[in-house]
Amino acid sequence: MDIQQEITRRRTLAIISHPDAGKTTLTEKLLLYSGAIRSAGNVMVGKHKATVSDWMTIEQQRGISVSSSAARVEYDGYILNILDTPGHQDFSEDTYRTLMAVDSAIMLLDAAKGVEEQTIKLFKVCRDRGIPIITFINKLDRPALNPFELLDNVEKVLGITAIPMTWPVGDGADFRGVYERASKQFHFFERTTGGMFKAPLQLVDIHSEQIRALLGEVPHAKLIEDLELLDTALPEFTQADFLAERITPVFFGSAITNFGVETFLQRLIELAPPPQGMQTSLGFVEPSASFFSGFMYKIQANMNKAHRDRIAFFRIVSGKFERGMAAYHMRSGKEVKLNYPFQIFGQDRSVIDEAFPGDVIGLSNPGIFRVGDVLSSGPNFKIPQFPRFAPEIFAKVVPKAGSFSKSFRKGVEQLGEEGVIQIFSDVHGSPTPLVAAIGELQLEVFQARMESEYNEPVHLERLPFTRTRWLGSDVLPASSSLTYAFDTHGHKVVLFRSDWEIQYYIEQTQGLILLERPPEETLA
Repeated sequence: MDIQQEITRRRTLAIISHPDAGKTTLTEKLLLYSGAIRSAGNVMVGKHKATVSDWMTIEQQRGISVSSSAARVEYDGYILNILDTPGHQDFSEDTYRTLMAVDSAIMLLDAAKGVEEQTIKLFKVCRDRGIPIITFINKLDRPALNPFELLDNVEKVLGITAIPMTWPVGDGADFRGVYERASKQFHFFERTTGGMFKAPLQLVDIHSEQIRALLGEVPHAKLIEDLELLDTALPEFTQADFLAERITPVFFGSAITNFGVETFLQRLIELAPPPQGMQTSLGFVEPSASFFSGFMYKIQANMNKAHRDRIAFFRIVSGKFERGMAAYHMRSGKEVKLNYPFQIFGQDRSVIDEAFPGDVIGLSNPGIFRVGDVLSSGPNFKIPQFPRFAPEIFAKVVPKAGSFSKSFRKGVEQLGEEGVIQIFSDVHGSPTPLVAAIGELQLEVFQARMESEYNEPVHLERLPFTRTRWLGSDVLPASSSLTYAFDTHGHKVVLFRSDWEIQYYIEQTQGLILLERPPEETLA
């Protein structure tokens, strides 16, 4: 195949949701139906099976997703790069970075709750990035909100028109299945061990006795009424409106019982756009450009205990990648040889010889790659700055062994590089690092991984600060009692106890500029 054919058959997407909406379960079932795995693990604290996307020990113990993962699978002649993201809000930075690497997203909603807080935040990121969204409303096998109420909730909260591609009949114990509007097929749900369902029935006439007998008189009449209302009240679905983010196609189902997932996967291939290229300091780089290029959106250490190395997750933007090729590392200005590229599948990997735009591959990181770095065999360019958030929890990290060993320093450095926590250093040169986080779970994960992966139990001495501000000028606050630190890029920060304290020093110090995020690199 030529490069354009390879581009056309690729889809790169992420799944966004509020915690507990079933994101990891849906990821596993998409992998199951693509044939990539033989059985899917269900996330159940205490007695769950292992999952591909939740591979860390702490994830498997607690039934939460705290790291990004990737899986490259083939389905019906198409290549899907499915990027799973942390569901917990404490790991928003990781999620936001992953969304820089996709061309579309699946928005997963709990049918009993509709749009939730974390979903709103992630939807906004997709909007800012121009990412079209396909919606899957999950858990119809449990009591749910009225489907019209769910559509209205999406439109009112997110400001986007929701167009149902399938329509449910009942919910919870009364859930009978979903009607596929385009094909006029009814997918009948039969509650058995494992949540099996019958093959879809082709319906020439929705008023037929066959469907009435299957559903019962009242549910059948309700389905006809609902479909008539949908046809009159909502606009028709068009691909152009979807790609322009004016509408989101909506599917209903139950990932944990496999119901509706295969239908969704088939339509996902049709709806999701192929690789779209990227806006850079050079202008817009098309996937079919004559040169190879791409960027790192994540660094991950210790994915596989047999290797104990660092992997850079790399999204290919343009051109063909070939194992052993050389490319320029734009930040350092040096040429690097790419001898060990990997296809990533959860925590597993396999060496690959070639890859194309849209693919996410793993590159061994000898310590030179950072998030946001660009590799190119052609012109030099930069990409938009990745998001970085001001932390609100601070602590000194003290090794319980009493010494700042090599493994201790390595663990702090690598976990900071990943974005598990943010690392700051004392301006006076103290060897005791400061760690900072957006939420408590980040610190718990940091401690757990320091012990399990680096054999370095640590004690966290909490500090009273709740706000970080980067200095935007040479003017310092009018006080000698404030605490200063350096971030990993050498930017000076001031640590404050409250918003009131920040406002006080701004009012007291003429010319003081305090930034909520580090000084960003501009596209030059």
